[in-house]
Amino acid sequence: MSGTSPTGDELVPLLAALASPHRLRILAALARQRTYVSELARQLQMNRPLLYMHLQKLEAAGLVTGELVTAPDGSSVKYVQAVPFTVPLDLDTIVRAAQSLTGSGSAAQQEE
Repeated sequence: MSGTSPTGDELVPLLAALASPHRLRILAALARQRTYVSELARQLQMNRPLLYMHLQKLEAAGLVTGELVTAPDGSSVKYVQAVPFTVPLDLDTIVRAAQSLTGSGSAAQQEE
């Protein structure tokens, strides 16, 4: 995500992805370097199924990317890294985002 104002449909999943202490710790760890999932789980003292769940949410929001690498012995390792982003967040951004909501996040559907 660039420094431009996000649309409402971009802002909602981004804020939802960031609204977790676990996901904030994951992003902080990945800000330093790309790493593989097992190492990240050890660093954060988190079990891998829980880590994968949080990584899926971060990836869906465009905040991390993953790459499956196959070693010569046939084993696979998933590497993950943070995607650099800047999100201007102020009242003007929220007003513009709210006006651009579509689908299930639109104001008309929220009022029903």
